[in-house]
Amino acid sequence: MSDQHPNPYAADGEPKGDYQWGPVPGYGYPHAAPGAGFPPQYPPTLPGTPMPYAGPPAGFAPAPLMSIGDITVMPGSIVTPSGTMPLKGAVWTVTDMSRTEERMPTAAVVLAVVFFVFCLLGLLFLLMKEKVTTGWVQVTVTSGGLHHSTVVPALGPHTFPLVMGQVNYARSLGA
Repeated sequence: MSDQHPNPYAADGEPKGDYQWGPVPGYGYPHAAPGAGFPPQYPPTLPGTPMPYAGPPAGFAPAPLMSIGDITVMPGSIVTPSGTMPLKGAVWTVTDMSRTEERMPTAAVVLAVVFFVFCLLGLLFLLMKEKVTTGWVQVTVTSGGLHHSTVVPALGPHTFPLVMGQVNYARSLGA
C-alpha cells in the first residue's frame, strides 16, 4: 500500500502494513477485566456469546400483562383513562349486554321463491338459519377511589366467556 493511505487493518508497529488477522483493537465489545468497564457485573465476553438476562434497563416501565378495552393491567397497577389504580383490592364487574338471535337470511327467501316452481324443492331453502350477535360486554373496575367502565363489542356468543376469563385472570393477579 502507499504511504499516503496506510492499511487500516495493519498490526500495530508493523512497518510494512501487513494485514492483521482477528479483530482490530477497540472494535466490538469492550474487553475489560471483571469488575471494571462495561458491563461491570460480567466477565469479558467474545462477540456473539449469550449473556444472562438482567431485566429491563433502568427507567423503563414494566410490560403490560393484558388489556380489556381501554383498561390495561400492569404487574402492580391498572391503567385507565380515568387514572392509575392499584391492582390489589380492585373490584371488577362484568355485565353481558349482548344477545344472539337466530334468523332466516334474505338469500334463503329469494332462493325459495325462485326454486318454488321446481317441484316445491325451493321450500327447503327456508330451513336455512344464521346466528347474529349484537351488543357489547361492559367491564367496570373500581380501586383506590377511582372508577372506570369500558365496553367490548360482542363479535359472537364466545365474547362474554372470553372477557370473563380475562377479568378472572386480573382478579387472580390482584389477590
